[in-house]
Amino acid sequence: MMTPESKLAIVGLGYVGLPLAVEFGKKRITIGFDISESRISELKQGKDRTREVEADELASARHLQFTSDLELIRDAQVYIVTVPTPIDAHKRPDLTPLLKASETVGKVLKKGDTVIYESTVYPGATEEDCVPVLERVSGLTFNEDFFCGYSPERINPGDKLHRLTTIVKVTAGSTPDVADAVNELYASIVTAGTHKAESIKVAEAAKVIENTQRDLNIALVNELAMIFNRMNIDTEAVLKAAGTKWNFLPFRPGLVGGHCIGVDPYYLTHKAEALGYHPQIILAGRRINDGMGAYVAGQLVKSMLRRRIQVEGSRVLILGLTFKENCPDMRNTRIIDLVSELRDYGIEVDVHDPWVDPTEARQEYGLELVETPESDAYDGVILAVAHDSYREAGAMSLRSYGRPDHVLCDLKSVLARDESDLRL
Repeated sequence: MMTPESKLAIVGLGYVGLPLAVEFGKKRITIGFDISESRISELKQGKDRTREVEADELASARHLQFTSDLELIRDAQVYIVTVPTPIDAHKRPDLTPLLKASETVGKVLKKGDTVIYESTVYPGATEEDCVPVLERVSGLTFNEDFFCGYSPERINPGDKLHRLTTIVKVTAGSTPDVADAVNELYASIVTAGTHKAESIKVAEAAKVIENTQRDLNIALVNELAMIFNRMNIDTEAVLKAAGTKWNFLPFRPGLVGGHCIGVDPYYLTHKAEALGYHPQIILAGRRINDGMGAYVAGQLVKSMLRRRIQVEGSRVLILGLTFKENCPDMRNTRIIDLVSELRDYGIEVDVHDPWVDPTEARQEYGLELVETPESDAYDGVILAVAHDSYREAGAMSLRSYGRPDHVLCDLKSVLARDESDLRL
């Protein structure tokens, strides 16, 4: 059973794993493990490409070391797995990173060790998919030789207010004693407190519905935006008016991407369909949100045609590529849908984003970002991501990229209503 002296190994040092490793590394011996040697090299130099952890905070984790050498985590007693759980091209859960990480841990797993998963999965995945891998590779028996826990991540990339330590942490374990130990482990770093769930499946389900609920709420306002557009009513004005009621939820329309909201519902629906139930409301919300790129492209084209701007061969500038503002995270960004739809109309599309590494954009999406957009060059300008730099630039600066006759589309309602030509 784990103790305050137990050595921890954090497997996966991305947006979730690195902040976790740093917090534990401030209090106890912690090894941050990642298969990417370049990632380990950067972290050893005090650099975090995700911009989630500053150099001084990295330095404050005195008990933390980084490695890509599996042998260096062999003597850990607790392994915390924090790898991505994406979906494939057919919107099915892709457990490949999770299962490979389980194989990695299985190679060094010993009697008495505990493996905790933080990756978002469908209910049952930890014990039904991951544990068999651990048993097969290690040759050990679950809940006799080794144990498991689950504590779903709640990291919000780019959010400097809601951090790992200030968000209540849900915890669970494979036995009552392990559940207590896992809860105590996280309680040692999370000042906001913990919530010990009844079982690993309950904790898995709680995580997956958090973002499913948000997805459905955004789908509702996206559908309302489409309805109000037909009525020539400003959606933002409607939402502001409705928001004066104390219990009205402040969701806004937009493109729904990222590693959570646009992905997690498919994990839940996959499991439901495997059990013979076809979810209707959840999938309806997903269809609406997945179709927003096509809707926005269509609205822009209509607006251009009303101004008698030739669509085919025109140029459009998209400001923003990340899935949300003020962070470099491009995972599952739906800006790509918008780019694809506009290109289908024969439009030349340029994308600018000061937060994104151009090399990563090229490798991930085949996009060549423009470093400095041309002035007086575009027939359409789309403010797609509400980075502070775009907010501070203002409408006049953003319009300077457009030709004398152009359409300025504000997807995030950053500008005043009369400062843009089109918004959701």
